[in-house]
Amino acid sequence: MKNLAIFYFSSTGNSLYIAKKTKERFGGSIIYIPSYNGNGSEFEKIIIITPIYSFGLPIPVLEFLGILEKGKEIIIIQNYGGMKGGADRLFLDYATKSGLCVKGMFALKMPENYTLVMSPPTFYKNKILKSADRRIKKVLDDISNSKFKFPKKGKTKEQLYIKNKANWHIIGKRFSVNEKCIKCGKCIQICPAQNIELKNGKIVFKDKCMACLGCFHRCPQKAIIYKNKDNKKRYINPNINENEIGKNIF
Repeated sequence: MKNLAIFYFSSTGNSLYIAKKTKERFGGSIIYIPSYNGNGSEFEKIIIITPIYSFGLPIPVLEFLGILEKGKEIIIIQNYGGMKGGADRLFLDYATKSGLCVKGMFALKMPENYTLVMSPPTFYKNKILKSADRRIKKVLDDISNSKFKFPKKGKTKEQLYIKNKANWHIIGKRFSVNEKCIKCGKCIQICPAQNIELKNGKIVFKDKCMACLGCFHRCPQKAIIYKNKDNKKRYINPNINENEIGKNIF
């Protein structure tokens, strides 16, 4: 695709993996949404790849829709670990209200990374990963052949999404570090909300958490714990280089 931008948001690599597969197929540039300051006008074609959070959009993606050039044509690929819950319809509504032209929408099931409540069995994660390439290829084939899809009409869970989003900051307050922490600063560096800082020699979590869980999953020492308990599994998509998450790839 000529002058294509593949915009993505990812905390554990699922969206980045889909973005890399998309780039392999169509070319273009992969751009991490929180690092972008333009309005998309320099690109002829835009694909947005994002996870579903609480039946809705991650905050950086929601804000991104508001800055894109009005009338811009976009293709959306969402991925989810549990249920879509009408998140595709909600995304379509928000994009339309932002003055954007949604050309097609697709959704892919990927391994769950919201492991604060429960960790899916390893065999289930591996099963989803095993079939991911086939399902991603089907989406890319449909895009290539202009077989664009849209979500069926129906109710969204917008009110639940709004309620959950308003409480995401609480998650950050429930994080802490244990004795494994070596103060390497990685959590500070990768946090898209700039919610973590080193203060008086201690890692401090503030009140701007976006619930992406990047710090929790990607701490090299697994030193970040939730509610003072360390009994949850971490997840990073095994098919990508973890250090590429949050980076642009041209």
